[in-house]
Amino acid sequence: VQLVESGGGLVQAGGSLRLSCAASGSALSIYYMAWYRQAPGKQRELVAGINVSGRTNSAESVKGRFTISIDDAENTVYLQMNSLKPEDTAVYYCNAAGRVVAGPPFNSWGQGIQVTVSS
Repeated sequence: VQLVESGGGLVQAGGSLRLSCAASGSALSIYYMAWYRQAPGKQRELVAGINVSGRTNSAESVKGRFTISIDDAENTVYLQMNSLKPEDTAVYYCNAAGRVVAGPPFNSWGQGIQVTVSS
């Protein structure tokens, strides 16, 4: 299962970005999709996740600013990031867990996309 991320870039503090991640493959049944991030010198951390029922979870540091959503038909997850802060600067990674219908489970990662917030 391949995950393709888009939407990163450079933005000023207080600005917004929208990340997208599309999962490609045949007969996918996705249970959960999430965004993680890793800043230089820090561990990768969960930003926000969403399951097939639409239930979400997110880091305290982004609550009220970031919103995760999913398009089940397109196997695509979005992360709307508002009121960005310099401390949001990191490489953002998409993650998807599920299984191929009548096949094996998968837990896949995207290649990562840079988000830089200038002060």
